[in-house]
Amino acid sequence: MKALILSGGSGTRLRPITFSSPKQLLPIANKPIIFYLIEKIANAGIRDIGIIVGDTSDEIMAAIGNGQKWNVNITYIHQSYPLGLAHAVKTAQDFIENSKFIMLLGDNLFSMELGPIIQNFDSSSFNSSLLLHKLEDPSGFGVAEVKNKKIVRLLEKPANYVSNLIITGVYLFDKNIFPAIDQITPSKRGELEITDAIQSMLENGKNISFEITEGWWKDTGTLKDLLKANELVLSGPVKHEAVIKNNVIENSTISNYVIIGKNCRLLNSYIGPYTSIGDNTFINNCSIENSILLEGSRLKDIKGKISSSLIGKNSRITGLKKQSPDISFFVGDNTEIYL
Repeated sequence: MKALILSGGSGTRLRPITFSSPKQLLPIANKPIIFYLIEKIANAGIRDIGIIVGDTSDEIMAAIGNGQKWNVNITYIHQSYPLGLAHAVKTAQDFIENSKFIMLLGDNLFSMELGPIIQNFDSSSFNSSLLLHKLEDPSGFGVAEVKNKKIVRLLEKPANYVSNLIITGVYLFDKNIFPAIDQITPSKRGELEITDAIQSMLENGKNISFEITEGWWKDTGTLKDLLKANELVLSGPVKHEAVIKNNVIENSTISNYVIIGKNCRLLNSYIGPYTSIGDNTFINNCSIENSILLEGSRLKDIKGKISSSLIGKNSRITGLKKQSPDISFFVGDNTEIYL
């Protein structure tokens, strides 16, 4: 088995922060999203990982390196232009060769481990297996129609309700996915859809299985979902260090479910639950909760409570005399704001 991580998207829904940083490198509990995926793949015993990269390849490659940190081998595969998930898979055909493989979207996070579903697929005769997630409102996602415990149809963001089983960013394939991609044409949005390729497999008699997620799953493509993923990770079973050596913390209250990076200064402040604070951050006379502060941020004298915010690298927010009682920010890197 091999693994393929798609990391070539532009992250338009998370602008302005993604103008200067790939969405896959945005931190959840002070760790880039894509690192969680690599860890889960490595924990499942897969050692050969291909990563699809695009315009942000330099940043992705610099952050991940050759994979030695996780005891895996990383191969970077350049996709000339983001023409759809199926196009990305086809781009990786030389890397995959005849192996079975698992494909993950680089901006998805989930709590479950991958080992069991990989083992189930690798030992089966199925040509593909999809990880599905039950969602009350499936609009805006690709969905699977299931009858008698079998997938009978896949639809990409159907206009009418079909199923509450959405297709997550976890797919398993054998080599039959490649001729299926060759048989499809671009969708209305000009992309080769992976759902169309899998549907082609179904129509040509291939066997498609599925499994249901255990625990939580999040597509982190929006600010709301990014903050929710941060909350879920910080409140999960893994303990995160709230106070790191070499930090200066004076006259401040630190709640549970908080992570603070290195070389930070926190003065006269309250840091509430579900907050991630990056390295080299300075906070003075502020109240913050349910937020992500990237490295080098500087916040000072803000009277209202900062909540549900994402603050970019090296940004400065300074409070003046007149301020609102509650404040939310979605601020890109290197920004200055005076309230």
